[in-house]
Amino acid sequence: MTTSRTAVAALLGLGALTYTAWALEAVLTTDLAPAHTYVSELAARNQPHGTLFRTTDLLAGTLVWAAGLLASLRPPFPGRWTRAGWGALVLFGTATAVDSRLPLSCAPTADPECAAQERAGLLPLAHSAHSVSSTVALCGILVAMVALTLNARRYAPRAPLARSGPALVTLELAATVWTLAAIAALEAGHDGWGLGVAQRLQVGVIAVWLGVLAVSLVRPTTAGTPLRSRGLDVRGKERVTSGSGDTRP
Repeated sequence: MTTSRTAVAALLGLGALTYTAWALEAVLTTDLAPAHTYVSELAARNQPHGTLFRTTDLLAGTLVWAAGLLASLRPPFPGRWTRAGWGALVLFGTATAVDSRLPLSCAPTADPECAAQERAGLLPLAHSAHSVSSTVALCGILVAMVALTLNARRYAPRAPLARSGPALVTLELAATVWTLAAIAALEAGHDGWGLGVAQRLQVGVIAVWLGVLAVSLVRPTTAGTPLRSRGLDVRGKERVTSGSGDTRP
C-alpha cells in the first residue's frame, strides 16, 4: 500500500464523515422540519447553529478537494476514466467549500417572509449564488461517482466500489431526480413532495460513496485485467497482453 493511497483514503474518510454533519440536526434545536427543508438551510446565516454547519461544510469540501488533488497527481488506479473522476472530485470539493462561504441568508422553505424576499430578489447576492455553487458541486460528484465506479469495475472488480458502486450511483441519480422534482413542485405552489427527505438521501448517498471509495483504496484486492486485453493462445490457455505488446500465458 503506497503512502499516497493511504493519504487519499484518510482524507476521503474524514471528508465523508464531516459531510454527514447535517445529521446533528437530530440532536440540535434547529426549528427546521427535516422532511420539508433544504439541508443547506441548516447553515443559513439566521439559524442558531449556522456557523457550525458552515464550518463542517468548509472542512468537508477542503478534505475532499485535497484527496482529489493528490489522487489526480498520482492516480491510485489506471484507466482513462480515473483522471476525469478525480478531477470531478476536485471540482466537487472546491464547490462545496465555496458553498459554505456563500450561505443562504434565511430559510425560505420554513420562513414565508424569507421566501417572499427571495422571490422579489431582495436578499444578498450570496444567497442567490449559493444555488450556483450547489449545482456545480452536484455535477462534480455525479461525474466522479460514475467515472470512478466504472473505472473500479474495469480495473479492480473485487474492490468494494466495484461491487456496491453501481447501486450507489443508481440510488444517487434517483435521489437527484426526486430532489429536482420536489423543487419544481415547491416552486409551483405544491407541498414539496418530501423535498427534505429527497435531499438528505442525496447527500447521504454521496457520503456513503466517498466512504466506500476510501475503503477501496486501502483494502487489499486483486486488480482485474480489462476484458479486451485477454485472449487465448494456440494451446487454448488464457494469455494477457502486456503494455509492451508481448503475450504471457
